[in-house]
Amino acid sequence: MKRLIATLMTTAILAGFSGSVQAETTINVTMAAGHPPVFRWVKHASETFIPTVNKALEGTDIKINWSEQYGGSLAKVGGVLEAVEEGLAEVGLVSSLFEAAKLSPQNVTYFTPFVSSNAMAVSNLIDAMHEENQELRKAWEDNNLEYLGAAIGIDDYLLMTNFPVNSLDDLKGKKIGAPGPAVNWLKGTGAIGVSGNLTTYYNELKTGVYDGVIVFATAALPGKLYEVAPNITRVGFGAQYAGGIAANKDWFDAQPEAVQTALRRGGVAQRKAYHEDLEAAVANAFDVMKSNGATIKDVGPEFRMKWAAGMDNVAKSWAAKLDEEGKEGTKVLKAYMDEMRAAGAKPVRDWDKE
Repeated sequence: MKRLIATLMTTAILAGFSGSVQAETTINVTMAAGHPPVFRWVKHASETFIPTVNKALEGTDIKINWSEQYGGSLAKVGGVLEAVEEGLAEVGLVSSLFEAAKLSPQNVTYFTPFVSSNAMAVSNLIDAMHEENQELRKAWEDNNLEYLGAAIGIDDYLLMTNFPVNSLDDLKGKKIGAPGPAVNWLKGTGAIGVSGNLTTYYNELKTGVYDGVIVFATAALPGKLYEVAPNITRVGFGAQYAGGIAANKDWFDAQPEAVQTALRRGGVAQRKAYHEDLEAAVANAFDVMKSNGATIKDVGPEFRMKWAAGMDNVAKSWAAKLDEEGKEGTKVLKAYMDEMRAAGAKPVRDWDKE
């Protein structure tokens, strides 16, 4: 009996010891972003994504020790995909906008301007398409990434210049900075499109490298672009999908199911919180920029239609190129346009039907 009691006690102690070791299991995770936290999608990585993941892991005996590397401290804008792919960071905010070659199907919205100004609708649709469309998922997986959602929707793009824009003729010969594929929006206008990004716009406008930029209000405000490009023309280029959160796939696949589930919950929470925040911030951005001396002008439908009609159908060319690469670009383009029209969008041009 004494031996039995001793054995039971030893077993209980070992079980308790094992449990305590399990409770102390800590996973070190580095999260990277090229943009600084002044931008909303990075801010919500700290305020929404990480807290949601931590909350989901409560009671699982697993904790994550986060190292947040933002603003280019680990990877610059356009370099986060490679950092996560190579395992320098386990998780990152990947800007598909600046990965035109590696994440080409994800850039469908940037090849289809003038479709919808509703950022939440665009983002919800793109994340849903990732669940249904194998080609979208494959683009991430081919780069050793696991897409976690958290679609980064961008509010309606506009034109900010250091000169007034009253007609398309005013753009002739002007150097306009634009992000990634958005340079294509300037074709047919007479403007000189130059690839750029938010982290450099201010200085390039200030030093005369650009005469204007294509940008969105909620980034123009924190970037103080109204100081160097006070003429704001709301052209209605439309809301866009610019990327999301992804994990290193080898690392992700090796994690317990609880961690995988928690990361996906974080992605859903980030998308919702980010867009609720975004909607509230758009009107405020215009108010603040106007109070700081910016002039805001809305163009009429004729101006918008003339701009769109003068463009090459870059969407069809983009889709055809992807088809040649075996990436089903035409299928992705049609699916996106069909879904947007079904959701109530009224494109200025039906890029997929021409």
